[in-house]
Amino acid sequence: MGLRDLFKPRQDRFLKLIIEQAAKTLEGMEALQDFMKAPSEETAKRVRKAEKEADELRRILIDELNRTFITPIDREDIFALSRAIDDVIDYAHTTVEEMTILGVEPTPYLRRMVSLLGDAAAELHLAALRLQRHPGVASEHAMRAKALENRVETVYREALADLFNGPEDVHHVVQMLKLREIYRHLSNCADRGDEAANIISDIVVKMT
Repeated sequence: MGLRDLFKPRQDRFLKLIIEQAAKTLEGMEALQDFMKAPSEETAKRVRKAEKEADELRRILIDELNRTFITPIDREDIFALSRAIDDVIDYAHTTVEEMTILGVEPTPYLRRMVSLLGDAAAELHLAALRLQRHPGVASEHAMRAKALENRVETVYREALADLFNGPEDVHHVVQMLKLREIYRHLSNCADRGDEAANIISDIVVKMT
């Protein structure tokens, strides 16, 4: 057995953990979509559960990094990709928490943004799945994720414009402040997904 074979199981472990993180994030985004369609404690719990399980996967990955000398790709890239993917599900979680605390009901804009974010999470998951054996395909999925994140930003700007075109009364101002905070969470979620896609593209360049 050569050195390459000796280290291969541990190398595969990192990619497996990234894939598991991406899958858990996709699961959380799908739960967030269900929450936006019909807010309930049950759907909120599904988002919280996915976020906690994703955090555990990230803790395991960091522990593996700290105990491993050789990694399949740059350890900085592994760490950054894991962090960006984790941030996506974190923002999904904070969106649910703040909507619940502030008593905000889903709007058409929120539903559109979350639907696009769910599609982007699916592309990131596919990119992670293809990264090792088909990096070119992984790059294509990353580009699709970026395109979807850009569409989220377009809806975000439309949502803000609509907020500021409402009636000038105290009730609307309060509602505007609440919704602007929620919209911002989803915009940040899109930013982190975009960062994850960029990191995947960088990794592919280094692999080829």
